[in-house]
Amino acid sequence: MNVMPWRSVALSVPLSGRDLRLDFFRGLALWFIFLDHIPQNALSWLTVRNYGFSDATEIFVFISGYTAVIAYSRMMMREGWLRAASRIYRRVWQLYVAHILLFVFFTAQIAYFSFARNTTELIEEMQLMGLGTNPYRAIVEAVLLKFRPANLDVLPLYIVLLAVFPVVLPVLLRWPLAVLAASLGLYAAALHFGWNLPGYPEDKVWFFNPMAWQAIFYTGAVLAVWAPKLTWFDRWRWPLAVLAILYLLLAGLVALSWHDTALSELIPDWLSRQIYPIDKTNLDILRFVHFVALAWLVRLTVPPDAAFLKWRFLTPIRRCGEHSLQIFCLGTFLSLTAEIVVAYFDDSIGSQVAVSVAGIAIMSLVAYGAAWFKGKPARREP
Repeated sequence: MNVMPWRSVALSVPLSGRDLRLDFFRGLALWFIFLDHIPQNALSWLTVRNYGFSDATEIFVFISGYTAVIAYSRMMMREGWLRAASRIYRRVWQLYVAHILLFVFFTAQIAYFSFARNTTELIEEMQLMGLGTNPYRAIVEAVLLKFRPANLDVLPLYIVLLAVFPVVLPVLLRWPLAVLAASLGLYAAALHFGWNLPGYPEDKVWFFNPMAWQAIFYTGAVLAVWAPKLTWFDRWRWPLAVLAILYLLLAGLVALSWHDTALSELIPDWLSRQIYPIDKTNLDILRFVHFVALAWLVRLTVPPDAAFLKWRFLTPIRRCGEHSLQIFCLGTFLSLTAEIVVAYFDDSIGSQVAVSVAGIAIMSLVAYGAAWFKGKPARREP
């Protein structure tokens, strides 16, 4: 296949160096996901979840779409579509194997603790009752990505999104705005018609609806191609920034009102009737807009050469972002371990802080180990 036609349409994709913002914010999202997955964790107040409608999941999926374009468009320009598609599907296979292994270890940990404590509470909480009632069917459904414990929903979403990506990538590089329009159209249709993928047991659907969450993924992917043209919006940068700040403040007030009775009284009934429920499964429009507003402010305040991105004490965050698959799987496993430890110590603040700090330290050490093992800066595989 002639690869030359792609060169002229993909020049806006960075072709050299690393954008440290991607590593930093993806690593930060991984830390936040770990902290948020520990129930009633006091340190989750350090994450974005409690201060707005969106959370670290949107950050992770957006950056995944952005980095997918950077990684695989380069390969398509050099070696053709077939080579790029084969690398994408190799990555899909890696993600699938990682998910199955995580499922096995995650389920074994839940079963061991439940038997040791002679209780089924954790099994019920982690939505694994189907494994006990019909284990053979549950195993088949797990292989098909339809049966998943709680907190094991992000990788299946990413597998589906990346599996479709080879078909979209050539179109994306030529007509990015058309891809964005199609993505938003599918998002709107999924919300309107209630489209989602079936789960298991039979009454379940995917917790992260791929037909809705693809909008965040392809927003990131389109911006990777179209980012230089965002300067066109800079003529309205401050009015847009003011609107973004006002929206984030409103979202922060609403989110904090979920935890404080006095603040909840400040939210008018008519507003509550309009905004609730704010659905995570189908990426409620309020969550989508909240993330876009946040991303716009980050673009204005954090340039690619921002000095703090190279601060030595922030290196652990960047290292985690460079090795996102390993750290995501490890963080998911550690969050369950942390929940079990905290439950043993009666949910004390001290135990919450201890397991949170220990988990982040382990994730950082593993990321450093992965970087050392490779012996060179990590190649970005989204």
